[in-house]
Amino acid sequence: MLKVLPKQTASMHTRDRVRLDADIYRPDADGEFPVLLMRQPYGRAIASTVVYAHPTWYAAHGYIVVIQDVRGRGTSEGEFQLFTHEITDGEDAVNWAANLPSSNGKVGMYGFSYQGMTQLYAAVNQPSALTTICPAMIGYDLYTDWAYEGGAFCLQTNLAWAIQLATESARLRGDKTAYQALFAASRNLPLTNLEILQQLAPDSFYHEWLAHSQPDAYWEKLSPKQHLQSVDLPMFHIGGWFDTYLRGTLHLYQDMAARSTTPQHLLVGPWAHLPWGRKVGEIDFGIKAASPVDKMQVRWFDQFLKGENTGLLDESPVCLFEMGSNLWRTFSNLPTPTDKSYFLSTSGLASIREDSGTLTTQSSELSTHDYLVHDPWRPVPALGGHAAIPAGVFERSHIDCRCDILTYTSEPLVENLHLAGDVVAKISCTADQPSYDLCAVLSEVYPDGCVYNLTQGYVHCRDGASNISTTIQLQPTCVQIAKGNALRLSLSAACFPAYAMNSGTGAVISSDNLRDAQIITLTVNCGGEGNSQILLPDCCGESFGIESQNRRHK
Repeated sequence: MLKVLPKQTASMHTRDRVRLDADIYRPDADGEFPVLLMRQPYGRAIASTVVYAHPTWYAAHGYIVVIQDVRGRGTSEGEFQLFTHEITDGEDAVNWAANLPSSNGKVGMYGFSYQGMTQLYAAVNQPSALTTICPAMIGYDLYTDWAYEGGAFCLQTNLAWAIQLATESARLRGDKTAYQALFAASRNLPLTNLEILQQLAPDSFYHEWLAHSQPDAYWEKLSPKQHLQSVDLPMFHIGGWFDTYLRGTLHLYQDMAARSTTPQHLLVGPWAHLPWGRKVGEIDFGIKAASPVDKMQVRWFDQFLKGENTGLLDESPVCLFEMGSNLWRTFSNLPTPTDKSYFLSTSGLASIREDSGTLTTQSSELSTHDYLVHDPWRPVPALGGHAAIPAGVFERSHIDCRCDILTYTSEPLVENLHLAGDVVAKISCTADQPSYDLCAVLSEVYPDGCVYNLTQGYVHCRDGASNISTTIQLQPTCVQIAKGNALRLSLSAACFPAYAMNSGTGAVISSDNLRDAQIITLTVNCGGEGNSQILLPDCCGESFGIESQNRRHK
């Protein structure tokens, strides 16, 4: 480990003469070093230390570390417009960083969330100095991976983020009144006053995102996916099983792995968006769940920025944390499991009695129905998963006891069940309103009656009268379900405030259409032709590789 010089502050100018400010951390040593660049909107002193080691740690490993405020944030000049300037500003920042004193001319980037997005945008114009990136927890397609899920607006995460950015904007422009009101709102999300951002931050991106509820040209222009098709860089992709943007991480990895000529590695831990620790919600996944990312990134940068043979290229490129066994599993690519169907069966009282609805591996020829009534005055509350705040695993038996949730539970498993990949629910149902939502939660039921969520999904439906199979794509997962425990599928017509509630005609996005919200009755078909079912990615036949934490993450 090298000694590190005191932090320096330096500025650059973009091509349109906007000053961007950065903190620079340098090794106290002679020679030339690669540059690690992070571009972020939250005040550069934070430097994403909520999940990463401090920049000084990276500098001590022989890197010049640059943490830059993006346009209009921190002390940088210009107007902040969400993602709008990051392609050209990112390219300019890479070229500037490559030419810093003592730089060897090679630049790598790291960071998560917005800092992950700035990496993708910086790569679009393919600046020659940008050698590798490590995007974590990103939206590849901003509509499907970030703002909306299954056509439903991700209310809680989008609202919290919009208020956070608007609060900082009010502080930067010296608007004390707006700052105090927004800060208070950030500590108690104004879910009963959905107009607060319109009142206090009329220029927030939030309003555009609500207005573009379909995947139209707005999203195509804004999303990095549309601009990255000719980019081919070594990428280390990082995600979490309970991160709300896991879809984006996996979509980017799958796209790059399919077409790239350069190494693409993927790591998914049992983490929410932050922090990346061993405890997520109410479950402690053990010491191996603590983040290995910093050490892995140094190895990655040593390989591609210093030209060292770290052994990375001889290792399996996909590393997934299997919850339950609490071990890291390695694969040559994403697992290709066999779909295992569990069919829904009921006596018609699945909303009343937990022994009425069952999951079975054999479909019943007898057609039966369950009825699910959604009351907008008391919507089913969100609890954990990937879309709620806080995210993670929680005991939910008290939620499943509600009469506006249908539960279907299997017999106790006779052997351990390994799942790795996509979970899909296909629910045959109709509604008495033009529109409805469906939330599906897959949980593990313990012999003592405790119920812990594993993964969930949500879909916004627009044709309530049609008797069709509604497909709900649940969050991908990797989990071992222990012998003696059971599986449970819980269905509801809301998951509030994680997702905007459905009024019966569409999403509730203001107090006005909350006032007009209707009671919705769903009829769910079980048994018979087109039986409702859940498809699980059974990896019992998959060859799991297990590598020691010490060797892979040294």
